[in-house]
Amino acid sequence: MDTPHQPIIDTSKMTPEERAALELAEASRVEAGPSGSFGGSLFLGRPLFDSIFRFPAQSAEDRSEGDAFLDQLSDFLEKKVDPDEIDRTGEIPDEVIDGLAKLGAFGIKIPKQYGGLGLSQMNYSRAAMLLGSHCGNLTALISAHQSIGVPQPLLVFGTEEQKQAYLPRCAKGEISAFALTEPNVGSDPAKIETTATYDEATGEYILSGEKLWCTNGTRAKVLVVMARMAGSPPERPKISAFIVDTSTPGVKVAHRCHFMGLHALYNAVIHFDKVRVPKENLIIEEGRGLKIALTTLNTGRITLPAACVGMARRCLDWATHWAAERVQWGAPVGRHEAVAQMLARIKAETFAMEAMVRYVSLLVDRDKKSDIRLEAAFAKMWGTERGWEIVNDTMQIRGGRGYETAQSLAARGEEAIPVERFLRDSRINTIFEGSSEIMRLLIAREALDPHLKVGAPVLNSTLPVGTRILAAIKAGWHYGLWYPTLWFPSPCGASTAGAEFRSEARRIRSRSKKLARTLFHAMLRHGPKLEKKQAILGRFVEIGAELFAQAAAIGYANQLLEKELRDPSERKDLIATVHHFCRLSQVKVDTIFSQLRHNADKGGYQLAKHMLDAEIERQGE
Repeated sequence: MDTPHQPIIDTSKMTPEERAALELAEASRVEAGPSGSFGGSLFLGRPLFDSIFRFPAQSAEDRSEGDAFLDQLSDFLEKKVDPDEIDRTGEIPDEVIDGLAKLGAFGIKIPKQYGGLGLSQMNYSRAAMLLGSHCGNLTALISAHQSIGVPQPLLVFGTEEQKQAYLPRCAKGEISAFALTEPNVGSDPAKIETTATYDEATGEYILSGEKLWCTNGTRAKVLVVMARMAGSPPERPKISAFIVDTSTPGVKVAHRCHFMGLHALYNAVIHFDKVRVPKENLIIEEGRGLKIALTTLNTGRITLPAACVGMARRCLDWATHWAAERVQWGAPVGRHEAVAQMLARIKAETFAMEAMVRYVSLLVDRDKKSDIRLEAAFAKMWGTERGWEIVNDTMQIRGGRGYETAQSLAARGEEAIPVERFLRDSRINTIFEGSSEIMRLLIAREALDPHLKVGAPVLNSTLPVGTRILAAIKAGWHYGLWYPTLWFPSPCGASTAGAEFRSEARRIRSRSKKLARTLFHAMLRHGPKLEKKQAILGRFVEIGAELFAQAAAIGYANQLLEKELRDPSERKDLIATVHHFCRLSQVKVDTIFSQLRHNADKGGYQLAKHMLDAEIERQGE
């Protein structure tokens, strides 16, 4: 049992709905481990370089085990899968799904004792990279099944009986899905309308409600469903998680949703009409559903940037090949400055994206209980946004041939390069499993957490005066010791970056200190209102993400230089890539710092408010 989580934010001036949403989210947060995380250390001006520059390594045995599966998967994708035909028809052929099941692709992380392959998180991420380079529809099918569907919640929270009952089914290819979103509920779980009522007479729960955008929903045999316990107070609803077989009476797929991209996405609206669920299908206990969902999503989010790595690698190949082949004004287009800058950026950001994914994946493998919330959110936000920019740049480089469909290119005798399909399929990545905006809010909340624990009790009007005075004394002592350190250079830390990247590490440390100072100044300037300043908080998050990406790139590059790369040309190319990425990122960080003071936020908000007021008034007429 978890101890009750006491809110550290003053909720006395909030509306009942705001208070309910906040307190439910706070109660579902997972507390950080005692050692914190590298991502969190960036916001405190004390980057834990040792944890990232001594980059976690994948063992030779684990890598070899992954290679064996990836070789089979790659061969299958090349010989048996036509991604453009899947996109055209909007269906994944049964023989493809059956073939993936025989390979074990639906049980990559499921332990061998339950019929799965028992591969590591790193190898799972490598599989996502491979799938992402080939077919977005297959990536979504396998990811939704395994990252957020039934396997992951049961591996972490399920009873042994639940694991034995469902994991073998999932490993063999019975598709699973995750049902959280509702027509009136997106990222505000306090408003979940699907209810679960316990029937004492039968020992069953009765579920009623509707779920929207349930990926894999039209083909799923089993679901994890989030529902509000009937009778739980509106100000603190109890959200629970249930395993539901789709063959159960009352479960109905009401509609298959279709989208701009991922035409073969089996996404559904699902109705639950008095669905009876055995008591033993409750995961953990009543009221723990959101903690299950948030913990599952932390690990599941890594899959999206991993897939973006595969997509970005393929785009890099296409863009480089075309830039060298296509001649305009007497020279290959890649020799022209505008295209050359795009090529360099694609290469540099692809490497950094891979470094972030590898770091987070290896943290999970090293310790399943690692606090990866910030790192996973950084990787998801930064990786999917850069992935979108990379495929967009690739289309720009290829021009009309990027915009033209692969089918049309082939029909007139040109190579069927599916940039257009990649662009459509990748657009969802910044929305899937927590939009970029939600990631920014999540990261900002975690960045503020150490300060809230120290300073929030001082401002919390719901606490006794004596408690607030004592908190003020403790806060003064804490900040009196901490704040001065942000103005002086640290004597150690950058040396672990290695000789090639020591100056880059010093810049990361310097900007981390500036980030901590500036965030603290914003807290003093805005007080409790800072949480409403989402544009400002978003900039702090973007700075943190850039610094994390720089550090991950340095750490991974050092590992490659020390243990793998021996060819002088390859080593030189890698060093140049990381130097260029760090320089690009540092320029971006400095620009964002400037935007914290010089921006159009106030005018933009007032204009939007005027627009919304007018629209609300019009709708009320």
